Formats: sequence, C-alpha cells, structure tokens
Amino acid sequence: MRVKSALIALSLIFLLGACALGRNSQPTSIPTGTGVPVPTSSPTAVVPLAVLVVPTDLDKAASDAYQKVVYDLAQQSGLRFQVRNTFTPADLEPGLQIVIALPPDPGIAALAAAAPLAQFLAINIPGVSVGTNISTLASNSQGDIPAFVAGYTAAMISDDYRTGMIMPKDDAGAQQAFRAFGNGMAYYCGVCNTFRLYVDQTGQGIRFPQPAQIPTDENPNRFGGWVNYLVGDLKVDALYVYPDAKIGGKPLFDSLGQTGAQIIGTSAPKPLPSGWVMTIRPEEVKAIRNAWPGLLAGKGGQAVPSPLGLSDVDPNILGPGKERLVQQVLDDLQAGLISTGVGP
Repeated sequence: MRVKSALIALSLIFLLGACALGRNSQPTSIPTGTGVPVPTSSPTAVVPLAVLVVPTDLDKAASDAYQKVVYDLAQQSGLRFQVRNTFTPADLEPGLQIVIALPPDPGIAALAAAAPLAQFLAINIPGVSVGTNISTLASNSQGDIPAFVAGYTAAMISDDYRTGMIMPKDDAGAQQAFRAFGNGMAYYCGVCNTFRLYVDQTGQGIRFPQPAQIPTDENPNRFGGWVNYLVGDLKVDALYVYPDAKIGGKPLFDSLGQTGAQIIGTSAPKPLPSGWVMTIRPEEVKAIRNAWPGLLAGKGGQAVPSPLGLSDVDPNILGPGKERLVQQVLDDLQAGLISTGVGP
C-alpha cells in the first residue's frame, strides 16, 4: 500500500514539473516572409482614337468610301475608329490621335490648338492652312494633266478625231490646258489631220481640236449658243469642259446634254448630262492612304498631294479596254513617264 502511494506521489511530481515547464518556455518563432499583396487598381491604357468627320448630306457612295478607308487604316494601326457628323472641342478626349475632316470646316484651327498631340487632316476645306499639327489636301494645280488625258480620250472615242474644248476667254491657265489637250490628242493619233473632211460655215477647213472661248461675263442664258457653235458649226464630237466656276454650271451642261456630244470634265454635274464620258478628279481616298503613315507618326504640317483618277465612267462609251488605256496614260503622266508638252 505504501508502494502504491509512493508511485502516485511520484507521478504527481512529474506532472507538476511538466506544467511548470510549459508555462515558462518561450513560443517557437514563426519564420517571417512576404505577406499576401493587397490588390491595387491601375489606370487602364487608353487606346488611340481616329475620328472621321463627314457631313450628313455627303453622297452615300463617297461617305461609305471615306469611312471604309479610315476604318481599315485604323484597324491595321490598332486605333479605335469613330465617325462624326460634327466635332467640337467638347468632343476631344484622351487618346485622340488622328482627325480627318471634310467640309464644312468643324473649326480645325481651334481643335488643333486644343489638342496639340493629335494630327488633323483637312480634305478640301477652304480657308484651312497647313499648321504645326494640321495637314491639308493640296489642290491639284496641274491643269495640263487632266487636259492631256481628256485630249487623248476624246481622240479615242470621237468620229474622225473631231475634238474640242469649252474654256473661259483670256485665261492663261485655260490656254495652256488647250495646248495640253491638243498634245494629248496627238499622242493618241499622231497628226489627226481631218480638216479636209470638214468645213465651217465660211467654207474653211476645220482643224481639230477646236475651242469655244466663252467670256466670263457672258449671260448663262446664252451658253447654249456657244455649245451650238462648237458642236453644230465646228462639228466637234467629243469635248472637254475646262474647270471654271463662272462657265461650268448647270446652264452649260444642260445645253451640252442636248447635243449628243461626248463630254469629259473634272467635276461631275448632278445629274450627269447625256453623253458624259468620265470625270478626271482628285482621288481623296488614295490621298488619305498616302497621308496616313505621316499622321500616325505625328508628322503634321504637310500639304498632301492628291493623285488624279477616273470616275463616273460610262462603259457604253469608254469600254473596259479603252478605260485601261486611258488610266495607263494618266498613271504615266503622274509618274513623269509622259510629258504634257506644256508647263513652266
């Protein structure tokens, strides 16, 4: 019994010692390490933006062509794309990189000043000048090139090379264009000597091309008489209308459409008169493509040249094969491979 009591007492001593040890020992240190990071918000990167500003009354085909080319270029360059009918300083936003605008002027000078990091391209907007971040579509001042192409085409499609030109009187640019027109005719057919076949009202042989030089102060109601003189008296079958705001209006084209003559111009009247062959006009869409790399690189202050192209082509007058020939001549002229034979 005494042995059992001794064993119990000994066990109690060991238990009390263990408890005391547990109370006095220091806790084991926990290794320190990097704590779990607290999520923090970061600003979202702004995707650069390209904006096309087109008027609501723009011809649908032209509007679609502008939208397609700028959309494609923006997509290829990783830019967002928006089409606007109006654009004001209130519409400026972070990331704006390129603005291409058509008339009327949305106020490009003020917009460019308010957004100095963006590039602006004005397409045929009167009064807008090249600036630090403003580029413009340069007007094509080479009046001899469309005249040469018109002369070439008129010789191709006319009977017996009976070609002519309607032009303002006493205009130096028109006179130069008339010489280029004759050179284009000769480029197609050589001498084109048909004056022995046709005579005017006085019995004199008619040498083509023939001009109708309308005074710029002429009454538009009398334009029909000039048209009849050129087509009726001088036997002209295919003609070119020199671009001039004072004579190249509806009265002239209404009269031309009644003659049966074949007509070439640089600005297509609406509606097109009967006998309209083609329009030789600047290709703004191609000019935008040419200007895009510079705009994207932030190079402003450019006068972007506008190449010429053919539009409003009547395939019943100028079939696909003939059109290819005309286009090739136009391309060669612009590449400097052919000379118009006139100029400074």
